[in-house]
Amino acid sequence: MERRENGPAMTMQRRRHPPIKGPTNPMVTPLLTDLYQFTVAYAYWKAGKHNDRAVFDLFFRKSPFGGEYTVFAGLDECIRFTANYRLTEDEISFVRDALPNKCEEGFLDYLRKVDCSDVEVYAVPEGSIVFPRVPLLRVEGPTAVVQLLETTLVNLVNYASLVATNAARHRMVAGKSKILLEFGLRRAQGPDGGIGASKYCYIGGFDATSNVLAGQLFGIPLRGTHSHAFVSSFMSLDEIKDKSLRSLDGSAVCENFLSLVQTWLNKIQLSSSFSVTHAETNQSELAAFTSYALAFPSNFLALVDTYDVLRSGVPNFCAVALALRELGYKAVGIRLDSGDLAYLSSEVRKFFHAIEKEFKVSGFGKTSITASNDLNEETLDHLNKQGHEVDSFGIGTYLVTCYAQAALGCVFKLVEINNQPRMKLSEDVSKVSIPCKKRCFRLYGKEGYPLVDIMIGENEPPPKVSERILCRHPFIESKRAYVVPQRVEELLQCYWSGSSDKERVELPPLEDIRARCMEQVEQMRPDHMRRLNPTPYKVSVSGKLYDFIHFLWLNEAPVGELQ
Repeated sequence: MERRENGPAMTMQRRRHPPIKGPTNPMVTPLLTDLYQFTVAYAYWKAGKHNDRAVFDLFFRKSPFGGEYTVFAGLDECIRFTANYRLTEDEISFVRDALPNKCEEGFLDYLRKVDCSDVEVYAVPEGSIVFPRVPLLRVEGPTAVVQLLETTLVNLVNYASLVATNAARHRMVAGKSKILLEFGLRRAQGPDGGIGASKYCYIGGFDATSNVLAGQLFGIPLRGTHSHAFVSSFMSLDEIKDKSLRSLDGSAVCENFLSLVQTWLNKIQLSSSFSVTHAETNQSELAAFTSYALAFPSNFLALVDTYDVLRSGVPNFCAVALALRELGYKAVGIRLDSGDLAYLSSEVRKFFHAIEKEFKVSGFGKTSITASNDLNEETLDHLNKQGHEVDSFGIGTYLVTCYAQAALGCVFKLVEINNQPRMKLSEDVSKVSIPCKKRCFRLYGKEGYPLVDIMIGENEPPPKVSERILCRHPFIESKRAYVVPQRVEELLQCYWSGSSDKERVELPPLEDIRARCMEQVEQMRPDHMRRLNPTPYKVSVSGKLYDFIHFLWLNEAPVGELQ
């Protein structure tokens, strides 16, 4: 059986909305789940409970990296998966063989009909700043179907939100003016981790990626230079065969570009304005730079630390850049991949300014400096404190692997079934779930910053602007406050309505998700967003929901007996 786009019962959805494409990753299928989802679905079916109407919340309990905020990401892929959920005959056969005991044929017939036409998904817009306990997704539908979605949805949100948050934290430390490049593909946890990291780091605030496939799939800008291997592969200037280069405007051809480069290098070496006066640069490096410039005259960016940054790499780069300038081209800049980045970038900047002054080359002092070399959030912070002249940062390993924290820890909890609120209890209060189908709002103060997120019961009146609202901590009786919001934003919106006639929000393009993330970061109060010792953001419930939580808690918890 071929997988059918958007299931069999989507006639009304097709009339009102264009079809939703399937997941980007072809491995995201109904079998990308835990075995127990199928065993539970079978048990529901055997008990006649598979069509009970259930509500599940997907949320996390603690923000990552010691911070107080998280960037929500992965919604687009969740909706793609949900909209196209359908088991093939081969998958059903495998499930039959994989279940612990032989299942009845009727259950397999049931699986053949399963889709998400009776499922509704409500979510916070992707790219939003979110906080613990507030549902990122609320999934409603037949119990067995929603249960089958659980593992995949958690998987699609968990890493996406973690790495997007990591990227946003790097952006916060680097500052708005710096260019951030994601260079993590080779160090990522496999192809899936590499593709996901490129997409979600872009959402979190990075400007470009080195990942070519991510560029093709998502339209993310691509950036890259050359390798140390390219530089060290050259042995001498004699290896440059074709030395001609046409000027940018096409009006002339320089027959010996290498000779022009050597002329400029000689000028640099003979000038008393530079510390490299009379120093001999590495000629094989010069050959590599010249060859690269001949191949990419409009995009010449050189890796200058193969041999010696200040004595060889930078003078060689400047000679090639000045030769290119004579032909109308402008070199992009250099990359530093080792050494004391604060010191080296400052010295390189001085060199560039000296070139501009000595040879009257306007703007050369602002030539771009890119730094890489196992950078992370802490390194960027240290560079800021030391002072540096880096314009762009290429960040890989610590970014895409989320080295500082392995997982976000999203959970998927039943909160209502057949209109009856349900609650998971625990001796660990942090693991107690908040029952019932809820609406969630963000309340803003007079300065424009969010003050608190509040969850209310579905049938409660929503909070209103300028109306005093009692906000309570879900579990701690003494933590409560009145809030008079100047703006009220409802967080959960319908992104998948199945075959119902409910309106749903169209999935936005990646650029809009990224823009939302940037806007949300700007919108938050700075003390909530700071890297060290951030102020906790308040997540609350209404007074009515607070009372109900504790009523249900007492009602469900067994009463002990002392003897």
